[in-house]
Amino acid sequence: MDVLGEALSDYYNHRSEDILWINTSYGEPEKMPVEVFFRDLQEMPEMELLALKKCKGQVLDVGGGVGSHSLLLQKRGIEVTAIEISPKACGIMKDRGVKNVVNQDIFKYKDCRYDTLLFLMNGIGLCGTVENLNGLLQHCKSLLKPGGQIIFDSSDISYLYEDKNIRKPKGYYGEVAFQYQYKNISDEWFNWLYIDPVTFNDIARGLSFNFELLMQDDQDQYLGRLIF
Repeated sequence: MDVLGEALSDYYNHRSEDILWINTSYGEPEKMPVEVFFRDLQEMPEMELLALKKCKGQVLDVGGGVGSHSLLLQKRGIEVTAIEISPKACGIMKDRGVKNVVNQDIFKYKDCRYDTLLFLMNGIGLCGTVENLNGLLQHCKSLLKPGGQIIFDSSDISYLYEDKNIRKPKGYYGEVAFQYQYKNISDEWFNWLYIDPVTFNDIARGLSFNFELLMQDDQDQYLGRLIF
């Protein structure tokens, strides 16, 4: 079930005000504002603008959503391919003008090599766990040209557990689970990873990546770059 895709499609086609909920493993359900996926240049956070500025060469926008980042890169004349697992989101991207769209799981994608892999909106967290991050980065190596880079953002969510009512995972504290719920439909639960920069750096060095911290804000969110 493509619950996120349904919500994106309703918003895009009808400006639906129905609420997309995210059930979490650590607390109460949260509202997910669907309009955030459709933000333009003026609405884009500073961290994401810096990430886009750092993109070079051929770019693979991983988890492209509805194409907001890819469209901005295209306007700069950058050759970008957006890969997205949601069929409905891919349809929206094409309709909005993204030229190269791939509807596929990133782990199964092997068709081309790129100068930049872009993981925004904590897209790097799709690996789900610290253990699986190793496998994701290994796969990313196979998609990079020599001297290629991975640009990503993530968050250190240790602050969440200062609230005694928040349930802390048994393993690494940034390994959480989510479930999308929209109208009367729900997706399966899926794992997502929020990883602090120190732990990320340790893993990256073990895979021969050079890690660079590009930006960090006062909410423990950061922008990083890996160079292979």
